[in-house]
Amino acid sequence: MLRSAAPVFAALGDETRLRLIAVLCAGSAMSIAQLTAGTEITRQSVTQHLQVLASAGLVHDVKVGRERLWAFTPAHLEEARRALDAISRQWDHALSRLKERVEE
Repeated sequence: MLRSAAPVFAALGDETRLRLIAVLCAGSAMSIAQLTAGTEITRQSVTQHLQVLASAGLVHDVKVGRERLWAFTPAHLEEARRALDAISRQWDHALSRLKERVEE
């Protein structure tokens, strides 16, 4: 589980990509022009970031006429959440064992 979630964590480790995911989560599919509107980031840079996110399975593109729209794909993010939940359970178990030993 952790191995398959690693690309998601790596992709989300960049502030720009994290921002792109937040924007795409909040709405429908968007074009690169829409994603760059009101920002100083170039279309080329956004395209590269979207490719990284697509490689991690977090976004996908859809052709609509001559335009390419990008949309959020939640499945891999859910997988990463499950990996974090598993880590959290392991920590809880380890802390419980430590507490028992300290109290003995």
